[in-house]
Amino acid sequence: MNKPAADRILMFLKMRGEATSLLISQELSITKEGARKHLLNLAQEGLIQSIAKSEGVGRPSTYYMLTDKGLAQFPDTHADVTVQLIRSVKNLLGENALDLLINDRENITYQRYEKALVNASTLEQRLDILAKIRNDEGYMAEWKKEGQDYFLIENHCPICAAAAECQGFCRAELSNFQNLMGPKYKVERISHILSDGQRCVYKING
Repeated sequence: MNKPAADRILMFLKMRGEATSLLISQELSITKEGARKHLLNLAQEGLIQSIAKSEGVGRPSTYYMLTDKGLAQFPDTHADVTVQLIRSVKNLLGENALDLLINDRENITYQRYEKALVNASTLEQRLDILAKIRNDEGYMAEWKKEGQDYFLIENHCPICAAAAECQGFCRAELSNFQNLMGPKYKVERISHILSDGQRCVYKING
């Protein structure tokens, strides 16, 4: 069964960050009137907000994006328990013990990803596989190419609460991506969920 249109709109805005009612209607194959009705209802529920953007000559275009309440529809995995455990490790064992735990977790993750990528001979093949793995893990991952640059985009972070409590998770993740792409490429995080509340974007270039 197809998801209700309102749920699909929320998912689309989560993936895209922002969009006009026309783009939403086209991408989700619903009428413009239907899209506007759903957007109005979602705004009344406090799940989305709109902003006007000037795009040259003519009237400004209205873009829609998720509010904090809307973003909360995509929750962290076991957030409260995870944060409590991190704080307990800090209090009982100290920061060094937490760093060791994070490093161990990322080493295990790296080995698993590296095994999955063993037969990938090109960067695009590696990104295909990595995005699929991350998507399966709840990161809503995808990749795209613009010019000579590649971008790995993660529209959701299922461990956001843990990452907010301890930035070591984010540092280790970036290090893993760099190692997985190899020395021929530079990987940098150009957008961060913890900073702008929308997505993490990694730029990859040679």
